[in-house]
Amino acid sequence: MDSHQPTSPEMLLSSDSDHEGVPPFRELVSIESYGAERFRGVSPLHWPGHRVFGGIVAGQALQAAGHTVTGLRPHSMHAYFLQIGRPEIPLDYAVTRVRDGRSFATRSVEVTQAGSVIFTMLASFHRTEPGEQYQLHRAADVAVPTHDAQSPQSVLPHLEVLDDLDVQDVGATEPRDDGTFASTRRMWLRVREDLPDDPLLHASILTLMSDMGMVTAARPPAMWRDSRPTMAASLDHAMWFHRDIRVDDWLLYDLHSVSVAGSRALARGVMHAAGGDLVASITQEALIRTSRE
Repeated sequence: MDSHQPTSPEMLLSSDSDHEGVPPFRELVSIESYGAERFRGVSPLHWPGHRVFGGIVAGQALQAAGHTVTGLRPHSMHAYFLQIGRPEIPLDYAVTRVRDGRSFATRSVEVTQAGSVIFTMLASFHRTEPGEQYQLHRAADVAVPTHDAQSPQSVLPHLEVLDDLDVQDVGATEPRDDGTFASTRRMWLRVREDLPDDPLLHASILTLMSDMGMVTAARPPAMWRDSRPTMAASLDHAMWFHRDIRVDDWLLYDLHSVSVAGSRALARGVMHAAGGDLVASITQEALIRTSRE
């Protein structure tokens, strides 16, 4: 490690209500370089449960990987949450160049806090190519919001750093006759600030947003009513970026529970642009231990 000074806790993003000059939403995925393929990021200090939100780590990790790639866009990532991150400690990202080809590049990212590995990711990047178009999933028949519908507390606790995020929670679909759900959670998401035309920035913010509401969606609504989680933690997360993405336009996040067994719950989701194009697919498994008391 070189002479770069570690970020002090006082420099970490604050969510105090009297804090002036709240950073824009994009700052949640910002990182700094401090050596060859080494980067550092921070987290908001006041996060419920005194932990780092996994979507922030994933978004920053994709940024770190993308900063070592030229002329290619992210098309997939696969990650594991290994330990709970502590918000008062900076996040260190070490990128390894796994492969550099003409059309594809692969990077691995290891995230540490105080020397302990808390997160790993493999990310793949692809040079834009022309090709045929088809998509299985159609956008749900849910009206696009026509006004600012900010309600981040429905997905995450209200923090001032999230004030640039608009959220409209649509809710689950009605259960089918067999008790299954087409969707266990649906919501519109949009970053309110105008963002530059930077594909890596939009993909990184989308990665952060994709972790919002995933654990809730991993169990059907009836299970949340019948039992109380005593522990909930994301185990892994995977994404595929299908088409050009703008997170400063409305995106419909449609999620459903695939399986709940052995205290593990798997959720699968798709994101559509307001015009109907499928822009991303997401999966996540969570550990959810429950009690009926």
